Amino acid sequence: MTSRLNRLSGNDAIVFPVETELTFNQLSGLDELEVKLDSIGVNYGSEELRWAATLLGWRKYQRGSYKFEGALSYNAFLSKMTRGIQDPVEITILPGTTIDRVSASIANRLHFEEEDLLTLFSDSTFLSSKDLSKEQLFGRMLPDTYLTYWTRSPKEIVNQILREFDKRVIDQHEGRFQELDYTPDEIVTLASIVEWEAKISEEKPVISGLYWNRLNRGMLLQADPTVNYALGERRRLLFEDYEFDHPFNTYVNKGLPPGPITNPSLSTIEATLYPQDHDYLYMVANPEGGHVFTKTFREHQRESEKWRIWLREQYRIKRQQEALQSN
Repeated sequence: MTSRLNRLSGNDAIVFPVETELTFNQLSGLDELEVKLDSIGVNYGSEELRWAATLLGWRKYQRGSYKFEGALSYNAFLSKMTRGIQDPVEITILPGTTIDRVSASIANRLHFEEEDLLTLFSDSTFLSSKDLSKEQLFGRMLPDTYLTYWTRSPKEIVNQILREFDKRVIDQHEGRFQELDYTPDEIVTLASIVEWEAKISEEKPVISGLYWNRLNRGMLLQADPTVNYALGERRRLLFEDYEFDHPFNTYVNKGLPPGPITNPSLSTIEATLYPQDHDYLYMVANPEGGHVFTKTFREHQRESEKWRIWLREQYRIKRQQEALQSN
């Protein structure tokens, strides 16, 4: 009996060789706890565990997510779950993604379903309370890794990310927004286009400067990513795609589109706020994954033809390889 009593507060009553996460969807008891311990292969004595839980009074476990590692006493192990002392979990939001992908990624780490978060992004009452459109709300989903709790609701998660956006974007660059005379959502809208265009980080301020030059000259933005967004898919565009009648198509509508086309990273937002000063008005992709920037349309035509020649050669090589593989 003395040995058992010592194990109540001793640090080797139950051992987790590696960090282990136990999650309870609802208030649970010893039966549910044992099922979870059995499923992850933790060595423990069922009779002793139940004796300890009864003696200590730690027999009901709060809904939540709890992490354990190393050797623990029964008191430390059981009291944490009974008192509901959750460990934070990480959720990661990537830049340049979609509402569907972000919702699925977050829901995979927390207790709710993907559809619950998707519904919030279309909830007119919630959007009205933030004075944001669906696209503007998503544009503010600042890419980063966040620490939160498994039991947080979709609304609590979104509000947490919005607070971070306010702190790191609006508060940090308030003077610059006033200097440019553009709202945060307008800047995020332009940054979202830069996010989709820039495959190389160093090009972000260059691309940003190019679009600012077009805006300041009253030119059409003519940003391919806005056409992709309007079409609902990212692919190589056809000539007829550029005439697609849609509010987000910047080949047919002047100025910025009605909202962001994706969620830009902080570095892209900052590159949009502080663009490179140059005279470029045109750009075309190059084989290295970046762009060739030009000042005149004639220069742009020459570089575009080089790109088309390169593409045709790549397609020829691909067809040749496919023919060899089929033989």
